[in-house]
Amino acid sequence: MLRSCSLFILIPAILICSFTALPPKKATPLFNGKDLTGWKIYGTEKWYVENGELVCESGPDKEYGYLATQKSYKDFELTLEFKQEANGNSGVFFRSSIEGTKITGWQVEVAPPGHDTGGIYESYGRGWLVQIPAEKENILKPEGWNQMKIRVAGDHVTTWLNDQQMVDLHDAKIGAANGAIALQIHSGGGIKVRWRNLKVKELKK
Repeated sequence: MLRSCSLFILIPAILICSFTALPPKKATPLFNGKDLTGWKIYGTEKWYVENGELVCESGPDKEYGYLATQKSYKDFELTLEFKQEANGNSGVFFRSSIEGTKITGWQVEVAPPGHDTGGIYESYGRGWLVQIPAEKENILKPEGWNQMKIRVAGDHVTTWLNDQQMVDLHDAKIGAANGAIALQIHSGGGIKVRWRNLKVKELKK
């Protein structure tokens, strides 16, 4: 009887350990380096693949344009690299929705030096939620590849640029939202930005 009792105690313990020791979710590529599978283009600006990199470039209309994931992401950690080849006025939207070229949601800014790269802007809403202090503007590499990380969990948003924290924000309106990840090209023309190594890790609920 003692052996039987020990067996009944041991089996639940093994099952508990097997469930609690599940491996953490891994980051998965958002961009396959070949084409725009998994993405949708909004607007008439140019989005294409060149040398394994994703490129956004102003078109003849010189209007706003977006490239959005077909899937929605609520809580996630996004990592990517970008390089501003010409007037890199762009951005990374999260929990966004798009109709035509009107986007609602929140943008992590990607912009030329002195224009708040890593800050957070609310489109068609409150405007700037967090701008970058002058002492952090030199973190951006204007002519090289930059690493960006964006973590969104509930109402908490954190951004990093080249391993330096730029924003740490709690916001109830963000916490209530859901939607796509989207890359932006700003209006005005003359813009060209390269992107690579876009990876997303969905966070445990």
